[in-house]
Order: sequence, then C-alpha cells, then structure tokens
Amino acid sequence: MPLWFRWDGQAVWMCTGAGSATVRNLREEPRVRLALPDTSDVVLLEGEAECHPAPEVPKEAADAFAGKFGWDPRTEQAPYVYLRVVPRTVRAWCGTRELRGRVVMREGVWLD
Repeated sequence: MPLWFRWDGQAVWMCTGAGSATVRNLREEPRVRLALPDTSDVVLLEGEAECHPAPEVPKEAADAFAGKFGWDPRTEQAPYVYLRVVPRTVRAWCGTRELRGRVVMREGVWLD
C-alpha cells in the first residue's frame, strides 16, 4: 500500500486510517518490507512495524510528519494510526538492476 513516509534518522514513520486493512494486517503480522522511493532508485527496508494510535504517538514524530506533509492526522475526526518501522536490513539500488554490495544494513547495524 503506498503511504507517505518520513525518515527520522532511526525509523520510518507513516500514517493510515485506524480501520484500514494495512493496520489490521500489521497488528497480526508486523514484519514488513518497504520499497522507497521509486522503481529506478530503490531502497528496500525490512523491519517490524509498531502501531501508534494518533493520540498516543510521540509528539515530535507527529509534529515532524505534519510539518513535512502539511496534514496532521491527529486533527482528523476519523481515527488514524501512525506506523513506525525500525529497519533491520536495508538494500539499495542506484538505477542498476544487479548491484553487488547493495546490503547496507544487516541486523540493525549499518555496514561500511
């Protein structure tokens, strides 16, 4: 599911409706794989998603999300959930289909 995202230096933050299939699925199985930002310059991030109801999300994360997108899900009448994914593995492509050394993080540790 395409979602707006914000990288805070340690985790990816996203937000979607509390009743969405995405939230239901992540609560049942939190392991995720995110492909960012497009098909020719992909960063593939693997980790586990944490669900934070909008009223309980850390203020600095929600403020930064609202600042980036000009939309604050905390002000919506319908309930929203923020999703936080801390990467365990990161692979990167730079317009190259087969690239050696594309794993840049393993088990949560950045590789040199």
